[in-house]
This record gives sequence, structure tokens and C-alpha cells, in this order.
Amino acid sequence: MNQLNVAIVGSGIIGANHAEAIVRHPRLRVAALVDARIEAAEALAAKLDPHPSVHLTLGEALAAGHIDGAQIDLVAICTPSGLHVEAAEQTLRAGAHLLVEKPLDTDLAKARAFAKVAAEAESRGLVCAVVSQHRFDPAMVAVQAAVREGRLGRITSAVVSMPWWRDQAYYDSADWRGTWAFDGGGAVANQGIHLVDQMLALLGRPEEVYARTALVCHEGIEVEDLAVATIGFAGGALAVLHATTGARPGLPVRLGVYGTEGSAVLHDDQLEYFHCAATPEVKAPDVVPQEELYGSAKAPDGFVLGHLRQYQDIVEAIDTGRRPGVRVEDGLLALALVRAVYVSASLHRPVDFGQVLDGAFDNVTVFTQE
Repeated sequence: MNQLNVAIVGSGIIGANHAEAIVRHPRLRVAALVDARIEAAEALAAKLDPHPSVHLTLGEALAAGHIDGAQIDLVAICTPSGLHVEAAEQTLRAGAHLLVEKPLDTDLAKARAFAKVAAEAESRGLVCAVVSQHRFDPAMVAVQAAVREGRLGRITSAVVSMPWWRDQAYYDSADWRGTWAFDGGGAVANQGIHLVDQMLALLGRPEEVYARTALVCHEGIEVEDLAVATIGFAGGALAVLHATTGARPGLPVRLGVYGTEGSAVLHDDQLEYFHCAATPEVKAPDVVPQEELYGSAKAPDGFVLGHLRQYQDIVEAIDTGRRPGVRVEDGLLALALVRAVYVSASLHRPVDFGQVLDGAFDNVTVFTQE
């Protein structure tokens, strides 16, 4: 099978993590690095073998291709969130496949418009995906299959909690951190969006959101470090979402999904509890299948491995023409739910999710309670 050349836009922590995942995949090669801070791209390029070409702009990388003249097949967007859509549109215009880091963007209206662009690109055979690597965790795959197959019965509720810690130095490390324009929000938009996406994958589309947000322990940022929301879903299920970066020293995330025939709890991305009335003898360790690590005799750390799993999904989508596991429309729903949390907290009342998704609240200025 042919090798696929990847350009990574953004050479910070996330871009470096993508590079680590790519070099572990036998079909992928980091062909180009793009960063407005050329020294960051050069530093990352020096760690890779073979060394990728280095560019100030994505346009340069797409025009130049790889150092050996091969075209760029796939672009991974790892810039600050508020810059995602512009780079994603440029990628699709050039005819390359696309992977955008979460969230899809900071602006729901921009993301909504881009979803139409992505749908048209998909019709031309391009793969357009949004990073949500935890959807590919073996435990998450097993629980989603149980929900889809009805083994947990009718889902009645879910509880999602992210009690993380980020010190003040984290927010002080870059001007864009903790801003609405480039971070798109705080604990929910930046860190908690993975749990938001997992909740949507298990429970489907929300109907109503009622939330409160607060800035309780950090300084000099515009966004929340604490959010709590209740979310209503079609069919009557209710969920509680809790996300904070003010829980020292930082505890593992938990996602519990509860139904009339069974329940499951994910703790730190592992299946802690699983019960199904039809097969009560099955325990949590028996539910998660063994997996093969791609292209490496030694397992990379969990952060890299999650992205590696999603890259495998993208390679399979490119090879077979099927849709990727996490599409742009999935990223749009997750971003809309984040926006609904902020709108509800700013208006001090419940909001209709469908109206948020469709743009009825686009002109609402969101803010964080202090």
C-alpha cells in the first residue's frame, strides 16, 4: 500500500504529539511542518527522521509538497482553536484529506458554514475528520457497541465528570490561552470537549441545556475554569456534565451511562464497571477486546496511542472510501453543545439545543461568572 505524506500545521505540544503518532504508523510519514514561529517547526523537524520540510504557511507546504517532490496527502491542523477553519478550508481547496484538532473552531457560525464545505469535499472523495481520539479507546468502543445493540436497554441517564488541574503558569504560558477568540472557552471547550463528544456518541443529540459557569481560581483569563450543566436528550434521558481545571492535583475523568438493562462506567478511559441483565456473569475486564499496537513493538504512551488509533481509522477511510469514525458533523455537534453551555450560563436559563445549533443564539455575547 502507498505511503501517505502528512503536513502538520502547528508545532506546539499537540503538533508534536501528532508527529509521535504518525511516525509509529507504517503507512504515514511526516512530510512537512508549518508554523508561524519557524524556530518551533525547525526544532520539531530536527527530532524526526527523515527530516520533514519546514514552512511558515500552509500554502507554502501545499505548493512545495514533500522534500522529495511527493504531494501532501493529509493535513493535520494543530493550531490554536480560533484558527482551525481557515486552515481546514485551505486544505480542502488543495484537494488534501483533513484532520482538525478539537474543537472544530471557536466560532459556531464559522464551523456551521465549514460543515457544508466539508460535506461537499466528502462528495469528491476527501476524508474530513475531527480529532476525538477517545472515541477509539477500546473501553469506549465496547460501551458504545453495547448501547447501539440495546444491551443496556433504554438509556436513562449519564454522569460525566472532569476534575482536572491547570496551574496559573499553564494559562500564562501563551497569550491565546484562556481567551474566547482563540481558546473558544475554558474547561468545557478546551479540556472537556472530549467528554462532551463521548457523551454525544452514547446518548445522541441533546434537546435542552441548562448550565452555570464560573471563574473560581485563576487570574487574567476570560473564560471559565468551572462549569456544571444538566442536559436533556430525546427519549427522556438526562445527563450531568461537570468540568473544571480547578481540582488540585487533577483526578481522572469518569463517564457513567445507565440504562434499564445495564450500566457501564469508564474511569480514566478504562472500563471500571459493566453490567448487562442478559449476561450478568460478564465482568468489565471481559468486555474490552485485546488490541494490536500499530507499527511498534513497544507501546507508546496513552496520549500518543489515542491519536495513533484515530490515524489508523483515517488511513482505513482513505483506503476504502468509507466515512471516518469522527466526521466534521460530529465536531459541529460537540461545539454546539459547548456553545449551548455558555449561552445558557450567560442568559441564566435553559436553552434549546436545536436553536443553538441552527444559529438562533449566534449574536448572544457569552461571559463567565466570577
